[in-house]
Amino acid sequence: MSGAPILVVDDDASILATIQEILEFEGYPVQTATNGAEALLAVERRPPSLVLLDMRMPVLDGWGFIDGLRERGMAFPVLVMTAAQDTRRWAEDVGAAGYLAKPFELSDLLAAVERLRDTAGH
Repeated sequence: MSGAPILVVDDDASILATIQEILEFEGYPVQTATNGAEALLAVERRPPSLVLLDMRMPVLDGWGFIDGLRERGMAFPVLVMTAAQDTRRWAEDVGAAGYLAKPFELSDLLAAVERLRDTAGH
């Protein structure tokens, strides 16, 4: 399953594109979604090794996405990335494996991705 993609979920197109570019440059396969509903469809098509999740999005937010995963009996390591002051608490609320407060350094993102993919056994 080492070829499983990293799913990046964010409604900000520039953030989505930047993260996708960086991860692909580092050799990671990447899937993207602009809201929780798209993300749920993506995980059903191709289960990810890791989910990078914004919390505040239109259509279906991060909490709704996590609820949707649980309803489906699915669980993946999740890294919450949001600009809110409550980033840590929100990550704890949804049982995330980690969090990054926006704006974050790309080196911090890559370090978190490597750590979480390693703990997932990839």
